[in-house]
This record gives sequence, structure tokens and C-alpha cells, in this order.
Amino acid sequence: MTINLSDFEDGAKLDGDYDEALVDLQERLGRIQAAYIANAKRAVIAIEGWDASGKGGTIRRMTSRWDPRYFEVWPIGAPTAEAKARHFLWRFWNKLPGNREINIFDRTWYGRVLVERVEGYCSETDWRRGYDEINEFEAQQRDSGTPIIKLFMHVTQEEQDERFRKRLDNPWKQWKLTTDDFRNRERRGDYLEAINDMFARTDTRWAPWQVIDGNNKRAARIAALAYVADQLESQVSMEAPKPDQEIVDLAASHLGTASDD
Repeated sequence: MTINLSDFEDGAKLDGDYDEALVDLQERLGRIQAAYIANAKRAVIAIEGWDASGKGGTIRRMTSRWDPRYFEVWPIGAPTAEAKARHFLWRFWNKLPGNREINIFDRTWYGRVLVERVEGYCSETDWRRGYDEINEFEAQQRDSGTPIIKLFMHVTQEEQDERFRKRLDNPWKQWKLTTDDFRNRERRGDYLEAINDMFARTDTRWAPWQVIDGNNKRAARIAALAYVADQLESQVSMEAPKPDQEIVDLAASHLGTASDD
């Protein structure tokens, strides 16, 4: 099914109580992380989107109940000189999760077919080849037991401009604005073309894209967390893990009874 970003621009308000929905989802995500730890599972959450579309705020709320020992957030910027001397996927391999881990990428390997394409940081031959390389990379992860959950946070130009203004007006948030934000804004049309091509070429059955309407921040956070929770939950048993018998026996020996925790 074709992805059309104009279908994700309503900015509709959230039905129901935001705080209640957020707490419910955070508690659910906490249980899901525990299930991944108990069952030695792993997963990747890959997040792309416009500047000021809510990626960081979504990630903070997604991980608020998670044990920090079992997840990583990788903010992806421009490749280093060392990375440029290698295949573009090289720098992502050692950031993939091991068993019992869920790793989040704040921007991803899709830079190859987005910013590197638009800004001319790689040749047309390279970025066109990148679609197949990315699809194969993601299929390898799926086949080896690492599902990839892909989100694209979308906001209109008008909403993005309003968020830029608010950042500029707040001395504690001005650091979030960079010259890159305004350069990217000027090339929005080029980025839209690249994004649409990205969806057309990489929205695969093993790693589909989910677009989040980010024009209402609260509704977007709930939609993103709910989707991620659904996808993570579909890859792991949510039955309460059985206690380790050795631990039960030790508790009985030392404490007189097994712990209820």
C-alpha cells in the first residue's frame, strides 16, 4: 500500500486523557522490556522524521520505565572520517542489540537515501544502490531474530515553523536550533521527493514503515508508543516468566520463604 504523507497531517487531538494513556503505555512497555530480558530477545526501533517532529520527546517517554542496562539510544549524526572510509552500513553494525536488549536509533541508515542524496554527499549510483543494501540489511536482522520497527514522524511545514519559533523564543531550547534546520527547511521539496522514494523502495513486509502524524504532540506520542508496544509484544511471549528454581530454593533456605517479587 502506497504511503502518502498528506494522510498524516490532520493533527487531531487525542481522544481520552493523555496522562492516563501515557502512564498505561509506559507501564506496558516496562513489562515488554522485562519479557525481552527474561526471554533473551532483542529488537531495533528505527526513528526518522523531520526536524522538530517530536522524535526526542517520543523516545524519552518510550524509555521512561525501562532499565537502562538493557537498552541504548543511538543519536545518528554525520559519519566520521573513519566511517566514510568504509561501507555506509559499517557504523551501524556495532550498535545493533544483543540478546535482552532493545536499541533505538534516532535517525538511521536511511541517511544514505535522504540527507546524503539531497545534499550530494554520495553519488547517485551510491544512493540508488542503497535501497537494496538497506532492504538486505534489514532482512538479515529479521532472519537472525532482530525485528526492526520503523517510525517516520511527520509534521507540516507550518507546524515545523511554529516549533522553530518556540525554540527560538525559549533560551533553554535555543540550542536545539541549528543552521542545518534552516538549510533542510529550504530544501523541503527535495526531501519530500527523497522520502517518498524511500517509502516506495523500503516499505517491506519484513520491515514496514509506520508514519506518525506528529502535528499534535500528545496524540503523536501516544500513537508512536502504542505502535511500538504492539510490534514489540508481537515478537515475544508475554506470559509471566517462571522463577528460577535455584533462586526459589535459596530463598527458602535463607529467608524461610520465596520472595513475592
